[in-house]
Amino acid sequence: MIRELLVVNLKMEGHEAITAADGSEALAAVDAHAPDVVLLDMMLPGVDGWEVTSRLKGDDATRRIPIVALSARAMQADVERGMALGVDHYVTKPFDPIELMQLVTTLLEQGESR
Repeated sequence: MIRELLVVNLKMEGHEAITAADGSEALAAVDAHAPDVVLLDMMLPGVDGWEVTSRLKGDDATRRIPIVALSARAMQADVERGMALGVDHYVTKPFDPIELMQLVTTLLEQGESR
């Protein structure tokens, strides 16, 4: 349900959204579409968000793609783990969709200036 809400919000902001139901699909989607930003749930089935982050940040072709971690895991240790793996922002659930869209816009603008 959160994924669907994010897609609606992204499309309302004029962005294209590509979704994945699990970590393996997420990695394949990034490989196929080279997105400008990845919104990534850390609690994915199968290959989890931690592993997806590790693989994306460990690959020269994808390491510069900003990753926004979305997680119900709000303990400081979880945030630190995400940051150590290379997430650019760690957003805990529940989150404000308007603030998340503002963050996505900022990341996209930063990417255009590179």
